[in-house]
Amino acid sequence: MIFTPTPLSGAFLINSEPRFDERGLFIRAFCAREFKANGLKNSFVQANISTNSFAGTVRGLHFQRNPHAEDKLVRCIKGSIFDVIVDLREESPTFLQWFGSELSEGNCQMMYVPKGFAHGYQSLDEDATVSYMVTAYYQPSFEGGCRFDDPVLAIRWPRTITGISEKDAKWPLMSR
Repeated sequence: MIFTPTPLSGAFLINSEPRFDERGLFIRAFCAREFKANGLKNSFVQANISTNSFAGTVRGLHFQRNPHAEDKLVRCIKGSIFDVIVDLREESPTFLQWFGSELSEGNCQMMYVPKGFAHGYQSLDEDATVSYMVTAYYQPSFEGGCRFDDPVLAIRWPRTITGISEKDAKWPLMSR
């Protein structure tokens, strides 16, 4: 695995090193030893899968508040997505900055999202499927979110937004 820091401190893009032979493809999806060697949390307690039926759909931007804040490891296992993280750590020099990257079944890339970040994505293909692991159990009363169209964040989604949940469309706007 190749760990590449993003412009937002503590977040990484992780490239798997695919192995091909006559049978097909093999990739390592996770290795606790390599995560520990790179200073990343690796005590995942839950794994989730989501599918978006339509290209252009946005999920997020979500986070869990303390004491249930979570680190996430996100991978697109079918199709492709534009994965977005937002630094919500007030003490961070990159507070309220965002970073996005395409994750796809073809590029075998993952996004490591540390605590203190909001996370969301836009499906770039129909039936895009995302698998992610988290280090804390979901606690509905500690859930928070940022609006996908918040002018303070000014996220540049690559496609026209074709769908978003009512809950995600109603997160409050930030003020600076």
